[in-house]
This record gives sequence, C-alpha cells and structure tokens, in this order.
Amino acid sequence: MSLRQMEYFLSVVEESSFTRAAEALHVTQPALSHQVKALERSVGGDLLERLPRGVRLTAMGRAFLPHAQLAVRSARQAERAARAAAGAAGGELHLATVHALAVGLLPGVAARWREGHPGVQLVVREFGSTEELEEQLDRGVADLAVGPEPKEWNGPLVPFGREEIVLVVPFDDPLAGRGTVRLAELSDRGWIRCAMEPLVQGQPVLDWACGLVGYTPRTVVRTEHTSTAVRMAAAGVGIVAAPSHMVRGAVGEDCVLLSLDPPWHRPLAVWSRVPLTGAAAAFTDLLLRRGPSGGSGPDRP
Repeated sequence: MSLRQMEYFLSVVEESSFTRAAEALHVTQPALSHQVKALERSVGGDLLERLPRGVRLTAMGRAFLPHAQLAVRSARQAERAARAAAGAAGGELHLATVHALAVGLLPGVAARWREGHPGVQLVVREFGSTEELEEQLDRGVADLAVGPEPKEWNGPLVPFGREEIVLVVPFDDPLAGRGTVRLAELSDRGWIRCAMEPLVQGQPVLDWACGLVGYTPRTVVRTEHTSTAVRMAAAGVGIVAAPSHMVRGAVGEDCVLLSLDPPWHRPLAVWSRVPLTGAAAAFTDLLLRRGPSGGSGPDRP
C-alpha cells in the first residue's frame, strides 16, 4: 500500500462520495477508484461499501481508518518538520494547546517567534482540556502540545514553568481591596463555571476543592470558554478561577486578581510524539525563556 492510496481513501471517507473526492483531489474518478481498489487488495478485503448514493465504511474500514489517518498525518508532520528545520519558506509548526494558554501566554511567544523565524508559520489548534490535548497529539494532529503537564506521557516532555490560578472580581467587589482570600470564605458567593474546567478525581476541580472545605459552590452562569467566564466576572456576574496570564489576555486591567490562600499553581509543559528537533526544539527553547515563572507555594489542581 502507498501513502497516496491512504490519502485517496481518507478523502472518499470525508466526502462520502467517490465523485466529490475525485473533484477535491483533482483526479479522475476512475483513477481514484483504481487506487482505492488497489489499497483494498493490499489489506485483503473491502474497506468501503459502495451504495447507490455514497459510501460507508465496512467493519474492516472502521478498523483501518484511525491508522490511515495517523500515517497520513505523520507523513505531513515529517515534511513540515524537515522544511521548518531548514528554515524553508512555507515551513509550518503545528501547535496544540488549551484555550487559556492560547489567549494568555502564546500571543507574546508567537510574536517573538515571528521575529526570529519569519519563514516558519505557526498553526495553533485549541482544545478544551488537557485530556483532549493529549489524545489529539497522540493522533498526530500537531507537532507539539503546550499545556498543563499531563500525568503520563511516553514521548519527550519539557516542563517550562507554572501558572497561578487566581480569582477574578470587579473593582467594586468587597474583596477587591485584599490580596488573598481563602476558598472557605466564599461559600455564599456565586461562581461562573466553564465547560473547560479541569477534572480532579472524576469531578470538576472547583466542586472538588470546595468540597474539601465543606461546601458545594453555587453556580450562577455556565460558559463554553474561559475567556468568556473571565469577562463575566470582570462585569460583576460572579467569581471565576482562571490562570493569571489568561485573565490579563482576556480583559487587560479591567478587574482585580486575588491569589488563593494557600496558592494554586499548575505546572506547564511542552511535549511531543517524536524527539524535539528543528523548529520544534527552537520553539521549546523560546518557551523556556519566555514562559511563566514558578512562584512559591504547593501545586494545586
């Protein structure tokens, strides 16, 4: 089997049609059908069921699909890495990250990257959780992942600092004059919750943490994105817990940040499926120089 055959197969699956796939690939339909048939002969059975209107995967096709996707992505990643390592125009470095880092930390890092590597384009993909980030990187959707340090990772992993989780309140909030606050003091306050909230022991981190000090947080608003939750908090809707760098990226100076007592810190890392070379190694070095510093206090979720 060949990489081209797998690319043709994936296009037919994506388009659910040989005709549309041929148009997308700019090849004739007989040529496309011939390549897919050759692929099916090489694997020993039908991957696609031809229907009067479209196609669908057979059981063999469903088993073959994720491996074909990974093979094609890996080949493209290898080409990108080679071009980026040479500084070739048109080279790309694909990054996978979580929304908070995409808003808070990465813009400044990306600006420095453009200064030093104008020929290598960054492509940033955002995901809702560290677990999804790990899963997607393992599937080959990016060259590097940048995010909260995963509990387990078999490939190269480089810690580059810690982010502090802070509380966000408006300037006229009764807590605004304080520098720190204990979680136990907030049992009567309303919270803004985000779908991207990490899990600890199978439950959202705020439920877990508040449960340790004897109460269930009262949710007043739920949002999809952390940046939306931060803007809601700055407007006085409720309290939200978010990374400090992300808060400044979302609302600038239009709110007050309170440190938790004891403080919450979350370790950050950059990781990959393959050894860090070329552009991936250069970007990692940049993160080590520009990433958040650690700060004191024990790590928290």
